[in-house]
Amino acid sequence: MPILTEKEINMLVNAECHDPFIYLGLRELDKENLVIRVLQPFAKEAYLISKNTTIKLDKIHKTGLFEKKIPGSQIFEYEIKCTDYNANTWTYKDPYSFLPVISEYDRYLFNEGNHYKIYEKLGAHPMKINGIEGVLFSTWAPNAKRVSVVGNFNNWDGRIHQMRVLGQSGIWEIFVPGVVEGDLYKFEIKTQNGDILLKTDPYGTYFEVRPKTAAIVYDKQNKHTWNDSKWMEERKNKNWIKEPMSIYEVHLGSWARKEENQFLNYRELAEKLSAYLKENHFTHIELLPVSEHPLDISWGYQVTGYYAPTSRFGKPEDFMYFVDKMHQEGIGVIVDWVPGHFPKDAHALGRFDGTALYEHLDSRLGEHKDWGTYIFNYGRTEVKNFLLANALFWLDKYHIDGLRVDAVASMLYLDYSRQDGEWIPNKYGGRENLEAIDFIKQLNTVAYQYFPGIVTVAEESTAFPGVTTPVHEGGLGFEFKWNMGWMNDTLRYFSKDPIFRRYHQNDLTFSLVYAFSENFILSISHDEVVHGKRSLLEKMPGDDWQKFANLRLFYSYMYAHPGKNLLFMGSEIAQRKEWDCSNSLDWHLLQYEPHKKTQLFLKDLNILYKNHPALFEIDHRYEGFEWIDFNDADNSVISFIRKSENEDEIIVCVFNFTPVPRDNYRIGVPKKGVYQEILNTDWTQYYGSGVDNPKEVYSQDIPMHGREQSIILTLPPLGGLYFKFLIK
Repeated sequence: MPILTEKEINMLVNAECHDPFIYLGLRELDKENLVIRVLQPFAKEAYLISKNTTIKLDKIHKTGLFEKKIPGSQIFEYEIKCTDYNANTWTYKDPYSFLPVISEYDRYLFNEGNHYKIYEKLGAHPMKINGIEGVLFSTWAPNAKRVSVVGNFNNWDGRIHQMRVLGQSGIWEIFVPGVVEGDLYKFEIKTQNGDILLKTDPYGTYFEVRPKTAAIVYDKQNKHTWNDSKWMEERKNKNWIKEPMSIYEVHLGSWARKEENQFLNYRELAEKLSAYLKENHFTHIELLPVSEHPLDISWGYQVTGYYAPTSRFGKPEDFMYFVDKMHQEGIGVIVDWVPGHFPKDAHALGRFDGTALYEHLDSRLGEHKDWGTYIFNYGRTEVKNFLLANALFWLDKYHIDGLRVDAVASMLYLDYSRQDGEWIPNKYGGRENLEAIDFIKQLNTVAYQYFPGIVTVAEESTAFPGVTTPVHEGGLGFEFKWNMGWMNDTLRYFSKDPIFRRYHQNDLTFSLVYAFSENFILSISHDEVVHGKRSLLEKMPGDDWQKFANLRLFYSYMYAHPGKNLLFMGSEIAQRKEWDCSNSLDWHLLQYEPHKKTQLFLKDLNILYKNHPALFEIDHRYEGFEWIDFNDADNSVISFIRKSENEDEIIVCVFNFTPVPRDNYRIGVPKKGVYQEILNTDWTQYYGSGVDNPKEVYSQDIPMHGREQSIILTLPPLGGLYFKFLIK
């Protein structure tokens, strides 16, 4: 006669038990007896094996529920031996013999939203308990009726490893002995409605290659020996506001490919990309999202595995090698991070425990209709903790140097891309998402607190105030913001036929009205060369020679303009086609003179930029910039001065936006002396026509543009000129 009631038996065998540890394992029955219970659906017989005895258990239900009363009052060590109907046997340490692992303090911090290393608790963690090796599985599902871990180690059967819930925390855990690295797993969740959900691990650190979706038990520890201590130590004291930043934005799946259009792996990319970036003198690489995602054509922006580098390109330690190699070559690594939304894939975060857990239930708050994705509920402390810890995870475990936060505008505004009636105002009646704003502020506060020298970058397309103002001064706390206004205005200007540019001079000059209101990065990203927008080269008007001349002019203007610089891959070789994430860049173009010389031009421009503090040292304050003349719209010419902390470090920049050379063109200059031409985009080595100036131009005592000194120049067609002041 079973000790359990029929209701309790049915609850266990139907896997509907909220806390199976009450019933399973070796437990006290009364003062004089213990009881052992085992649920093994594939077992015909089950035995308890201890140091002193072997006891056959009674089968009390046909689905493999066993029970036995044992005289005694002291819990002892034991194992379970099972035999199936084919006479196969297996012995294992009972998961229900272990005490809880995640502490009450860990749960408290997590529920408060302040457990910044929760990734070391939740998920799957190989460990040894009482000399027994296994894996601790844990997940957060506060509204679930039952949670089990399923995998290849239990035939994906949710009855075998039903988890315990830890108090009111919503965290479920179980330590499973015998599970080893490489085993596959998911969480099987029974909702309050009785539905069965099969979910991948939100904190999983390694996943199967898409289209498969299981998480893989993996211990990242000691898989890679870091060799970037010099970089990491120096980074702590970096003030990137005053440093040169020439960022190369890369989609790892399409920068280059192997034969038969196969991906390069992380290690191959590390070798090739680090050498390429170093040769071409970029300071940073920015990666489109590397977190796990199921759909290649999402470019990584629909994330299902926030804590895992995508397995498309290799294992976690391979990505560590990638970052390490970049650091050894003096190249910083920024990754795109996507806390603004997540996809609705059934195996991922959406409706995780049968309820709107990570997202809002109301679609007016919880969905991006344009993108078909869910929006995180930033006001829920555990969700905020998930995201905060995720940001710190990449900085901690993978030595990432910066996070470029995607779609910040969509986070800041409740009415983002919504019509009237499609959004809910905040508690003050406004359109700002107050919870998201608080989250962003906390993100930046803790990121800079724990990892000095890193950068956070906002892709933010509105005039929201204080994006790069420190949190303690009332701002959001980002280090940099993408200058989307400059990008739109400048590309619109360059798309005009030069004959009409005289009517659009304001498109060039307006950005200087607000250039110092934030710490800007001038971004020419992947978004500008897809979806019918054409490549940068093909945006330019005129014949082929003029297209290349315009492109060089554009780059020279960009690097002279206040702000750091970002270019998407392929820009440096004048890619003709739009970006295609399914294929490699057109590297064969480098066999043709204009493309090869454009690449050389970008390389030389990067060298020049890094070697001249006037181009970067105070490019986020008015003191670093001074107009010479922006009124010559008739000739489509502008000129300005860039300055550094050293008052004698001056670069005069002059740009002719028409294909007409301008002889004897006089501009005012700030100091008497010699001005050395250090860049001319029309030099023949860059595929220019060779219209040039003397290497050194001497100022004259002739007033011009409100200045006592001036110089006479020849402005090349569609040409940009830099002149460095020399003390002589």
